[in-house]
Formats: sequence, structure tokens, C-alpha cells
Amino acid sequence: MMKSSSRTRTSSSVISMQGIVIAGMVIGLAALLVDVQRVVPFDRLAQRPENCQGEVNESVVISREQLAQFLAISERDTKARVEQVLQAPYCQLPGLEIRAGAAAERAVYPLAFDPQTWLVVLYEGDEYAGYQFRFPH
Repeated sequence: MMKSSSRTRTSSSVISMQGIVIAGMVIGLAALLVDVQRVVPFDRLAQRPENCQGEVNESVVISREQLAQFLAISERDTKARVEQVLQAPYCQLPGLEIRAGAAAERAVYPLAFDPQTWLVVLYEGDEYAGYQFRFPH
């Protein structure tokens, strides 16, 4: 008779675990079906970086081809070489000092294929010093 009781507990445990797994799957499926655009604000398309300075060139975007050409440029190449590929920036960010005594400029370019993502190019004097991508928050 003890075996019957043991089997009942084991069966109950299995059924409980299956219920938990099924409930988790249902919750996961519901999360996937939620309208993400209502939850995450995607209105950054019309927003520019909040700290742009100087002239803003609203029509500037860079293509995949331009981005590929830019990524082939090595650091410490000339600013003129980068500008030859990317053209005029969307805007400039405030200057900063990355290394002691080296003033740095940052130019901003939105991506044509992902306008919410910005390419920020860093220059030290007339040299290209690096880049980073800014993604939506």
C-alpha cells in the first residue's frame, strides 16, 4: 500500500511540474504577443541627439556602403579621408578631452537603414581617433 501512496505523490509531482512548465510557456507566449511598440517608445526617429551644437543637417544619413567604407579606414588616418567617405555630419557634439591635453571633436551621422542608431566619429585635431554607435534607450 505504501507503493500506491508513493506513486500518487510522484504522479502529483510530475503533474505539478508540467503545470508550472505549461504556465511558463503561456506567459512567455503572451509576452511575445504584446505590442512592443506600445511598450517601448520608438519616437526617436524624429529626435536628434540632445546635445547637438552648431548647424544641423537634417538630410544627412549614411548608407550601408558608406558605413562599410568608413569601417575600413584605420584609426589615425586623416579627418579629410573620413569626411571624403561620410561627407558632412548631421551635427557636432560638444568638444571634450579624452587624453590629457588632446582636444577631441565628435561628429554625428544617423544610419539610413536604422535611423534610430547614430554613428559618432571622434577626431583629435586632424586625425580620426575612433567611433562608437549610439543606440536608442
